[in-house]
Formats: sequence, C-alpha cells, structure tokens
Amino acid sequence: MRSAVLTWVWRDPRRRARTLLRFGEVEADGGRDLVRAAEITPDPLLRRLFLKHALDEQRHADLFRGRGLALLRASPGGAAQEAAQWLAPGERGLDDVRVEDERDETLLAFLHLSEKAAARDFAEYIGVLGSDPPTRAVFEKVLHDEAFHMTYTKAQLERVSPRAKALIWQARRKRLWRAYLRLAAGLAGLIGAVVLTLQYYLLLPVFALIARRAAAREMPGWSPIAPERNGALSRQY
Repeated sequence: MRSAVLTWVWRDPRRRARTLLRFGEVEADGGRDLVRAAEITPDPLLRRLFLKHALDEQRHADLFRGRGLALLRASPGGAAQEAAQWLAPGERGLDDVRVEDERDETLLAFLHLSEKAAARDFAEYIGVLGSDPPTRAVFEKVLHDEAFHMTYTKAQLERVSPRAKALIWQARRKRLWRAYLRLAAGLAGLIGAVVLTLQYYLLLPVFALIARRAAAREMPGWSPIAPERNGALSRQY
C-alpha cells in the first residue's frame, strides 16, 4: 500500500520537482541550525561533527534543488498538485526543535531519530524511482551521508550521556506527538475544505433559489400595500 502511494507521489515530473525543491529547503534550514548548534556546544568534538553535518546538509540542499529545477525545466507546462508532506516527508531536519533550548544529549537523540527516519524514507524513494535514474542517483548520494549521520549521532550520544537509550525513547515520544499534531492539522484542513466545498455546491444554490422566488413575488414599482409611503415628501420620515 505504501509503495503504491509513493509511486503515485513520485510519478508526475512536476510534482516530483516541487517535492525535491521542498526537500532542498528543509536540508538548507537544517544546515543553518546545525551551524548554530556548533556555535553553542562546549564540546570541541561535537563542534567539528556538527559543522561537517551542516556542510553535508548544504550539499544535499544543492543536489535536491538542482535536480528539482532540472525537472521543472524539462517538464511541459501546467502545474501539478503538490503531494501532502505526510505522504513524502523527507528529512524533517531540526524544524521540530529549538537548538538553543536543547542540551547536547537531547539534540543528539533527536538528530539520531531524524536521520534514521530519513534514511528509511529515502531508501523507499529509491525503490520507486526506477524510471528516473538521475533523481534516484541523488537519493543514493544523500542516503550514503544519512547512514554516517545516523551512526555518529548515536555514538556521540552514548559518549556524552549514560542515559542514551532513555533519551532516544524520550525523543521518539516527542516526535510521535509532533507527528500527531501535524497529521491532525492536515486532517482539519482537509475536513474544512470538504465542508466548505459541500456548502458551496449544496447550500448556496438553495439560498439562491429562495432569493429568486422571493424576488419573483415582488411587484415592480411602488408598493400598493402601503399607499401612505407614496405620498408627498413633506417630512423627513
């Protein structure tokens, strides 16, 4: 079922291009946040690793953006609808946390889960992109780096904290809660759009018909029912 959904998401070239461009934005944002994390951490080893991670994220952003623009230039006119983000989420990066509010260990736990989820998703995208070798090659390059990111974040988490497993479970609960909030917000928007569409096509014609019938019963000109209203205008009211 998921494979069929992903095949639909990546089938249209323009939708594929817009999804890649969105991935590029997320990767670039994550790189900037990692630079900020490198600035505030007191750990010199983590500072070097965060900066390397940030450079990788910027390179990923360039790869996604370049391939997305190439697809847009090669595709015929006509805008394709963008897929909902929860259908092809990509890497969420650091959009769910404030770097300044996190300790090194909690940030590492979050990064580990984010990189692990991204590696799983990118591997699935590679599996459904057989008809687009250049895009598939982009994901293969990115996936290689994600494997390193997933490994180093776990190793460093175990180095800086004896509660590595507990911190990962805590980060997983936070991710699940935030994923639920995103899904609920998306579902609320979808329900709102459906309700408004039904009101437009079902209720509005009824009120228009009632208004038309009421207008048809109105007699033109001055109303004979209230002749006093048709008298001379000798007073204000």
